[in-house]
Amino acid sequence: MTKTAMGYLAEANDIVPRLSVEDAMAKHGDDNVVIIDVRDGKAIDETGTIAGALRIPRGFIEFAADETTDFHNASITKDKEILVVCAAGGMAALTGRTLTEMGYDKVYNIGGFSAWKDAGGPVES
Repeated sequence: MTKTAMGYLAEANDIVPRLSVEDAMAKHGDDNVVIIDVRDGKAIDETGTIAGALRIPRGFIEFAADETTDFHNASITKDKEILVVCAAGGMAALTGRTLTEMGYDKVYNIGGFSAWKDAGGPVES
């Protein structure tokens, strides 16, 4: 059976828990929490991102999360909670699924950046 984009997204949403913006904001700044914005650099340049968020495009996450690669981001460790944000929540869910499949078990989709910004969450350019 051929998979569709919506099928992948539905599976990702089943695997990766959604965390409300309010709950995510309560975790912001915690040393045991890493926030990753998976939008491309142009989108982040246009809107900003969550203050302190790692900026790792979805297409690069496998390399940044794999400690065996030269591209591993040392901030991403399996003992931390990982909160993933994108433009609307879809790419965050798909990224969360990838991280879960890579052995990360505390991964949450916090949805879209605009919801964070509209809720008054800390942002940076």
